[in-house]
Amino acid sequence: MAQVHLVDVSIRDGNQSLWGATGLHTAQMLEIAGKLDRAGFRAIDFTSSTHMAVAVRYFRNNPWERIRRMRAAMPRTPLQFITTGLRFIAWQQADPEFMRLVYRRLQANGIRRFIMLDPMHDPDAVIEASRLVKEEGDAEVMGALTFTLSDVHDDLFYADFAGKLAASPHVDLFYLKDPSGLMSPDRVRTLAPAVKAAIGAKPLEIHAHCTIGYGPVTSLAAADLGFISAVHVGIGPLGDGSSLPEAGRMLANLKEAGHEVPVDEAMLGQLSDYWWRLARAEGLPPGTPQSFDASFLRHQIAGGVMTTTKRQLDELKLGHLFPAVIEETERVRAELGHPIMVTPFPQMVMSQALFNVIGAARYGQVSDQVLRYVLGKFGRPTSPVDPEVLGAILDRPRAREIEEEPTFPALADLKKRFGANMGEEEFLLRAVMPADQVDAMLAAGRARPTYTPEAAPVLKLLKELAARPAARDLMVERPGFRLVLHAGTAVA
Repeated sequence: MAQVHLVDVSIRDGNQSLWGATGLHTAQMLEIAGKLDRAGFRAIDFTSSTHMAVAVRYFRNNPWERIRRMRAAMPRTPLQFITTGLRFIAWQQADPEFMRLVYRRLQANGIRRFIMLDPMHDPDAVIEASRLVKEEGDAEVMGALTFTLSDVHDDLFYADFAGKLAASPHVDLFYLKDPSGLMSPDRVRTLAPAVKAAIGAKPLEIHAHCTIGYGPVTSLAAADLGFISAVHVGIGPLGDGSSLPEAGRMLANLKEAGHEVPVDEAMLGQLSDYWWRLARAEGLPPGTPQSFDASFLRHQIAGGVMTTTKRQLDELKLGHLFPAVIEETERVRAELGHPIMVTPFPQMVMSQALFNVIGAARYGQVSDQVLRYVLGKFGRPTSPVDPEVLGAILDRPRAREIEEEPTFPALADLKKRFGANMGEEEFLLRAVMPADQVDAMLAAGRARPTYTPEAAPVLKLLKELAARPAARDLMVERPGFRLVLHAGTAVA
């Protein structure tokens, strides 16, 4: 059997899938960086512009500093950045010269692998963004073939898209990306060969989420085809659930099938132990193996979006309409040209379905996001929007206002606004984020270099006490131990 590498997604996709992207700060990553580098992973799925924004907003961590310090601690393993092309933090499409600067700074700080994901599978958009990356450094570029189920997204669709990208010298390798976990073992046995035939010698990896239980078996089925170069996994509590297959179990299954996997198994165990200790200390929920749920194959709605919509209906005393909203979601998605059901599109589609069910008429109420979508502000829809629906959506004054919204400012105009002397990294953040959040990040200074899971509860307690100066007495009790702290005294 073929050699199969592992790509670790714990820090970026595992954290995002299971912990809302807010579970990890810089010190927690630096603490384990050396062992990650020695484990033998093909790459580390490390960050995205969304995660960079989270670093600033929630932790006051400088995301540029985070990349630099992790790269210094991990000189051998490529750090990976996933992007939707000409966008940085904001969903609005940016000026290409602005993105050129983004890609230059990312590579200067240590990003060595980029994933180019265009939600509409527009080959021109992917190739243009990939060209900018290559002109600003020597990082690998991987084209994302984002899987979904629809009348449009058959094997030929993906093979045709992959073939167009493979013809470009700016795209080095590919992966089958299944963010909703919808790809069955049978489907990957036809899809992967079709894509591989289109891309020739360029490598192909697989990234299959476990949302409905398919991820581990689909990844193994893909590896057994003999030409998959890497399987994407999450380690310990950052695998399974809505994340990727758990690394230890995936490694065991690949070896059982006869594959050679160049990963240090003992080091993988130490990594898993660290993440488990962190999850317990911080009260973060681990991923768990998922039962198969066939309904996802039909509606393709992420669990979080379903939960939010159901809560909204219950609050309106309309919970009995939830099945109708689910059914309408399928219809709306088809009418809007089968957008892939990953953020922000599932929220957009399901919200429209909700409006259609509870409103006086279908498409009588339309969100600004849906207007932007049909006007092409998220890119070219994969297939045309239903003409009657398009007419109904655009037949309102708000559509004309959205159409006339200002475009992303040119790089030169932004530099005039923020001053020619501002450092490039601060400038890039200020151009797309609230000023007060960037100010707070800069005021916080350099992130601390170490983290000990066992100290987390104590640090949390001290932080809470500092926020409550009126609390002058504290008592801690354990079997055989009692500590009472009074203002200025301690009694054991």
